[in-house]
Amino acid sequence: MTEPITMDIPHKYGREGVRAKLDAGVDKIAGVVPGGVVKDHRWDGDTLHFTIEGMGQRVASQVELFDDKVRATIDLPPFLALFAAKIRDKLAKEAPKLLK
Repeated sequence: MTEPITMDIPHKYGREGVRAKLDAGVDKIAGVVPGGVVKDHRWDGDTLHFTIEGMGQRVASQVELFDDKVRATIDLPPFLALFAAKIRDKLAKEAPKLLK
């Protein structure tokens, strides 16, 4: 089993503002996995749970909301773990854009 990618992304929009941005852009999140598509998503309190499918793999993911940051966690299956560094770099580059 591989370690999940976890990243904190700061924001200035409060929980409700970020929730609205994530609801509007949840499909864009899938771009961290090549050919990725968000297959399902649901809120559980302040945590957005979603599944990305890409490269024949299913990736369980979540975004937890805080007042000043979000914590993204992407649990890569073993095959995609080979690309963890590239996926982490893409997440670091693209995730802040989703919150603007």
